[in-house]
Amino acid sequence: MDKNFLTPAETVRAIMENGKRVATQPLARTVVLSLLAGFYIAFGAELATVVTADAAAHVGQGISRLLGGSVFSLGLMLVVICGAELFTGNSLLTKTALLGEITWLKLAENWLVVILGNFVGSLFFAWLMFRSNLWQAPHVAEHAIAIATAKTKLPFDVALVRGILCNWLVCLAVFMAAAARDIPGKILACYMPIMAFVASGFEHSIANMYFIPTGLFLAGQLPNSDPALCWSNFFLGNLLPVTLGNIIGGVVFVGFAYWFIHLRRKKGDE
Repeated sequence: MDKNFLTPAETVRAIMENGKRVATQPLARTVVLSLLAGFYIAFGAELATVVTADAAAHVGQGISRLLGGSVFSLGLMLVVICGAELFTGNSLLTKTALLGEITWLKLAENWLVVILGNFVGSLFFAWLMFRSNLWQAPHVAEHAIAIATAKTKLPFDVALVRGILCNWLVCLAVFMAAAARDIPGKILACYMPIMAFVASGFEHSIANMYFIPTGLFLAGQLPNSDPALCWSNFFLGNLLPVTLGNIIGGVVFVGFAYWFIHLRRKKGDE
């Protein structure tokens, strides 16, 4: 009977082979796939905002975070199963570069195109949600603004560390999803780590490309918004440290670690 999962060593090699394809595919394909990933993560972020808008008042903060993380995991499920290019997950392309299968310049080019595509997709989705007027439901706008404000008020070092912890889990989710050979396995692989990072309060750069602009759009509709919620704090106070943290978490603790364990060519290897 065929097994429905890969071993860690097999998974690392599968990710490496996929990395060669991703890094050498046509630019137009990368652009469209990166836009889709921005949309998909925004779907999960939007759903988490709506579900947790007043949940804490009824079930407590812990259960509210669990619910938010559970529904947010939809985003990575869509990325993995439907196919899309997510900047944070593409930290795993480091394995392919470490083996010399792609150049570091090609890796940097992929990351740049993908993060810009993710940003445009997330921002466009935030605008769509703003124009939908769905935020007029009770508590939703206030909750969205509170989420965005809290993120823009994080100290640089705190945002950096939360970014590291976040993408450590995100890349492990991608790793496990690559190991799963069927749809239920991929769904479960995406669910647990993503639920854990959201419930824990870690910071994901692409999710924040939806959360914070949404709060900024809505802040103009409601009085007495916190001045900390502004575009400069979004880019410099949150997105910059969180993105750096996401790179460190994915590259060092997953990409490099599993390259070292399974792919590093030792002295004397042919």
